[in-house]
Amino acid sequence: MASRAPLELLPLNRSQLSPPNATTCDDAPEAWDLLHRVLPSVIIIICVCGLLGNLLVLAVLLRPRRRLNVAEMYLANLAASDLVFVLGLPFWAANISNQFRWPFGGLLCRLVNGVIKANLFISIFLVVAISRDRYRALVHPMATRRRRQARATCVLIWVAGSLLSVPTFLFRSIEAVPELNNDSACVLLHPPGAWHVARMVELNVLGFLLPLAAIVFFNCHILASLRGRPEVRGARCGGPPDGRTTALILTFVAAFLVCWTPYHFFAFLEFLTQVQVVRGCFWENFKDLGLQYASFFAFINSCLNPVIYVFVGRLFRTRVWDLFKQCTPRRPPAVSWSHRKRVLQLFWQN
Repeated sequence: MASRAPLELLPLNRSQLSPPNATTCDDAPEAWDLLHRVLPSVIIIICVCGLLGNLLVLAVLLRPRRRLNVAEMYLANLAASDLVFVLGLPFWAANISNQFRWPFGGLLCRLVNGVIKANLFISIFLVVAISRDRYRALVHPMATRRRRQARATCVLIWVAGSLLSVPTFLFRSIEAVPELNNDSACVLLHPPGAWHVARMVELNVLGFLLPLAAIVFFNCHILASLRGRPEVRGARCGGPPDGRTTALILTFVAAFLVCWTPYHFFAFLEFLTQVQVVRGCFWENFKDLGLQYASFFAFINSCLNPVIYVFVGRLFRTRVWDLFKQCTPRRPPAVSWSHRKRVLQLFWQN
C-alpha cells in the first residue's frame, strides 16, 4: 500500500515507490484538501514570526562592544539555529500547496531537507545545554562557568547536528510516485536493510527521548533546589524570584513537550507502519495527516524559543529598549523662549 503523504518528511524504500497492485488510501480527501489550502499559509506566518523574533534576539545579543556571557552565548546559538530552521519553511509550504510535488530541483531537495534535519538536532541539543547551564547557575552557583567551554560545547553541537543530517543529504532525491499521481516527489530513499530501525533510533531516541530525559532531570533539580534553598534564587545568584523562575522553567518544559511530543509520536507510528506492525488505511491516513500537523507544532517551537528564553527577561527588555532608542532619530534639544527672543533680536538688528 502506497502512503498518501507527507512525501516531504516520509522515508520510502525504492520497493515502496511502485509496489505491485498498489492502492492508495483515499478515505480522507476533505482532510487533505484542507491541509493543502490552510497549512501553507500558517507555515508562512510561522516563518515570518520566527525570522523577526530570532533576528531581534541576535541583534540585541550581538551588539558591538558587548561580550556575551555563557547563557547569552547559548541563547545566541539557539536563535541562529532557529533562524536557519525557519528559512527552510517556505520551501516546505510550497511543497504542501503543490500537493507534495517538489518544484525546486534535486539539489535543493537535498540541501533544504538536510539543513532542516541538522537544525532539528542542533536546536534540541542547545535546549539541553541551556538547561544544564541554568542547573549549574541555580543549583551549584559556586561552580565555574567558562566561556571557552561554552564555545566548545556550541561547536560540538553544530558538528553533531551536521553529522546526524548526513543520511538526509545522501538519500534525498526526486522520484516519481505513479500510484499517487506524483512525478516529482522529494523523498528519502533508504537502502534496504535496517535503515528504518537506525532512523527511528536517530530521530526518536537521540533527537527526543535522551534530550527530554536530560531536560527533565535538570529542571526537576532546579525546582527542588528553589524550594529547599531560598538563597539560591536571591542575591547569591542574582536570579529572578522563585515565582518567576518556576514559571519560566515550567513554561519551557511545557512548550518543549507540546511542540515536539506529537511529531515524535507520529514518527514512531510511521516506523511501526513501515515494519507492518500496524496496517490498514485508517493507520495510513492517521499517520500521514498526523505527521503534517505535528510538524506544524514542532515548527512553532522556533517561534516560541525567543519568547521563553529571552523575552521574559527584564534585562533583555531593557536592552531591546536601548537598541530601539539607538535606531530611532534623536529629537533636537528644546530651545527656551529667551533664546528664541535673543535670536529674533539679532536677526532684526541685522
